[in-house]
Amino acid sequence: MIHRPPAAGTWELLDRATRDHPAPVAAVRWAAVEHNLATLVAAAGPVPVRLASKSVRCRPVLERALAHPGVQGVLAFTLPEALWLARQGTTDDLLVAYPTVDAAGLDALVADEGFAQAITLTVDDPAHLAAVRAARERTGGRAVVRVVLEADVSLRRGPLSIGPQRSPLHAPDAVRRAAERVVAEPGIELVGLLTYEGHVAGVQDLPVPGDAGDRAYRWAVRRMQDLARRGLPAHRAAVVGAVADVLGHAPELVNGGGTGSVAWSAADPSLTEVTVGSGLFVGHLFDRYRAIALEPALAIGLDVVRTPAADVVTVLGSGWVATGEQRPDRLPLPVHPPGLSLTATEAAGEVQTPLTGVRAARRAGHELPVGSRVWMRHAKSGEPAERVTEFLLVHDDGRTERVPTYRGEGRAFL
Repeated sequence: MIHRPPAAGTWELLDRATRDHPAPVAAVRWAAVEHNLATLVAAAGPVPVRLASKSVRCRPVLERALAHPGVQGVLAFTLPEALWLARQGTTDDLLVAYPTVDAAGLDALVADEGFAQAITLTVDDPAHLAAVRAARERTGGRAVVRVVLEADVSLRRGPLSIGPQRSPLHAPDAVRRAAERVVAEPGIELVGLLTYEGHVAGVQDLPVPGDAGDRAYRWAVRRMQDLARRGLPAHRAAVVGAVADVLGHAPELVNGGGTGSVAWSAADPSLTEVTVGSGLFVGHLFDRYRAIALEPALAIGLDVVRTPAADVVTVLGSGWVATGEQRPDRLPLPVHPPGLSLTATEAAGEVQTPLTGVRAARRAGHELPVGSRVWMRHAKSGEPAERVTEFLLVHDDGRTERVPTYRGEGRAFL
């Protein structure tokens, strides 16, 4: 994804809009979100888009995005989150992307027909079915629980498996046997499949400029992805066919894709929907994808509180380190004023972060006295919401709106 640069005047707009808001401030340029959403829906064509809530974690933003034509339902990350979103009326179409053994959540699900119709669980192990069975026995609840099987669609070559380490179900025969177990379980309805091609949708394929080693690695990534794309549709069709054989009809729901593969995935006739999430806010990890041009929409404003050296300022806070394999690209990225960078010795600090490049910023016309604001981009899209209680939505006409994140509504699911 070669991202569009922020619109001209973005940083000045954010500076003005947040002048009276204490740092750290998580500012969302709303026009960029709307551009990204429209671009993703257009890339998916006639295939409905499901929103991955983990990459947003803000109910008002989810609800506005759900109102966009072509968007249908939420891919939740936990059952308690899905129950809460259903209670709030955010949507009545929730697919929980990860298996659950949450007893309290399952108790609530089997006891309420409305929840059971709105929420679909993901399973890939008999223990997941046993957890639902135990909830029915504990509560006497008789609501039928909708489930999808997750099938692993990773690239396999001998003992080598390239893709997310998720479901143990890979071969069509294994998926068929699992489907037979599900349909034999009382009180559970098998409605489809979850098939996430993370090795296609979630791996950067553009090299770091000027880095020969990274260029060679990204070349290998592209070759891997080309190989995966050649075999993945046939594999997905085979596992979908295995489930259809057990059901006696085509599955109602087959989910796949991601922001990094939305157009390619949507072209697969086996899919009934594709998922997007990171593409709404566009954390900087998603700058280095070839697939689609999106615009950074979320930035974290931090205040300069020290000037310890001629070419160094220190901001309070850091913009936060992202989860996953701990590489330099998981660190927050200083983006404005231009010329600033993290130091090699301290990187992103727990409560303060020194930044070098003051002279370069000054040459670009930006002074950085104590009290001035620096803008950072987080590596991933949804995680900043766990650190702040609200997003400040900034409109291009200067209007601002304060909307609560999950944390701001007193919710923390993971």
